[in-house]
Amino acid sequence: MENKEKQIKEIIDKLNPYLMYDGGSIEFIKYEDNIVYVKMGGSCAGCQMIDLTLKDIVETSLMNEIPEIKEVKNII
Repeated sequence: MENKEKQIKEIIDKLNPYLMYDGGSIEFIKYEDNIVYVKMGGSCAGCQMIDLTLKDIVETSLMNEIPEIKEVKNII
């Protein structure tokens, strides 16, 4: 599990600069039962496109690298 968390954090670290370019951010919270919990911050927190960003960019990126991930959820 610890190795998976490290891998997840590395992927999120690669995505963060793209989100920061638009004033947003993403923070890893936990990995539990094959679900990744993150906190979207900055301009992402109030953006109407948050679901699209979360599912199409973050979730897809993580699932491509770690197939056992079922879902990515934003903690508000």
